[in-house]
Amino acid sequence: MRNPITTLEASGVIIPAPSQIHIAADVDLARIGPGTVLHPGTRLSGAQTAIGPNGAIGTEGPVVLRDCQLGAGVTLGSGSAAETTLLDGVQIGPGAHIRPGCLLEEQSACGHTVGLKQTVFMPFMVTGSLINFCDCMMSGGTSRSDHSEVGSSYIHFNYTPHQDKATPSLVGDVPRGVMLDQRPIFLGGQGGLVGPVRIEYGTVIAAGTIYRRDIQESGLLITGSTAAKARPRPYQPGLYGSIARLLCNNLNYIGNLHALREWYRHVRSRFMTDPAATACHAGALLRLDDLIDERVKQLDKLTLRLGESLERAQREHPDGLPERPFALHQQFIAEWPRMKPELCSDAEHSGDEAKKEMFLAGLDTSAAYLEAVSQAGPVVRKQGTEWLQGIVDGMGSCGAPSGR
Repeated sequence: MRNPITTLEASGVIIPAPSQIHIAADVDLARIGPGTVLHPGTRLSGAQTAIGPNGAIGTEGPVVLRDCQLGAGVTLGSGSAAETTLLDGVQIGPGAHIRPGCLLEEQSACGHTVGLKQTVFMPFMVTGSLINFCDCMMSGGTSRSDHSEVGSSYIHFNYTPHQDKATPSLVGDVPRGVMLDQRPIFLGGQGGLVGPVRIEYGTVIAAGTIYRRDIQESGLLITGSTAAKARPRPYQPGLYGSIARLLCNNLNYIGNLHALREWYRHVRSRFMTDPAATACHAGALLRLDDLIDERVKQLDKLTLRLGESLERAQREHPDGLPERPFALHQQFIAEWPRMKPELCSDAEHSGDEAKKEMFLAGLDTSAAYLEAVSQAGPVVRKQGTEWLQGIVDGMGSCGAPSGR
């Protein structure tokens, strides 16, 4: 019977306290890179687990990893992560709780006691400490010194009193964010976003602000309360009002996930070629499929709740429902069976092939990924953005209802 500790040490993995490490039998030891330090309290499991070279696991306490893919030079302080992909140079502090469906790209960093689920951070993203981010995608910035940031004690509110989670928030976007040339976004500490919202590049939301609206103009400073109606008013859980913005933001979010998947398939694949990077590439595609299907599942649940809401509204309006907002509810429920297959991860949305090929032809694939994208000329970046934006816009061709 193999001794996993001695096998790893022989391959160059550094294990200061072998008796305090647990490696499950389903872990492929060949997928753990040399130079990585497994500190006391490290527990690894899962056939999909892969750790790149020169990382540091458990620098500040025990770490539990299950079916995660880590790139080169990843540092984890302490905590747990499952079904998550962390690309090169990601740094996460102690007390992390990284649940399934997370993809953190190069040089992202989190402080202590950060909880993430179904969340994508694009390169250079930084969070403070005491963060709870679920069902979000965030990008922005051009380098590790010019990055988007989330201040400490920040929450993304992703669960409604209607008991639905059709609430994903898009902070930045994919078509422009992947080009690494956008203004950073700052979400001030002791605040939160109430999903689903869309936030434009260059936005600064001041500390202590709970924000509920879309921001689609760049360079705004947001302060104070933004509640639509501050006075107490009657509230009926389960009875939906207007859903137009909710549907628009959900479809836009799914479109951005499809665009990012195509980016990984056709762009990232040209750079992620060594064994650790290949494992991360495969993991990222799994994460994106899961993220897409999670959003579709939540819309599926929403149709059921909208049906219940309509039944309740019909009881309260026996002489006929007001057209607004209930006509859109009825239309969405009727069209959802046709829309759903076009949104799922099985659906193919490859975008404009000509624009994709023009972008790829102008990209220097001999350079490292971040360098190649950052140094691409404005014409090349524009072609790439238009290709990806076409995929996002294509969600509108899935038959989504429009209205208020």
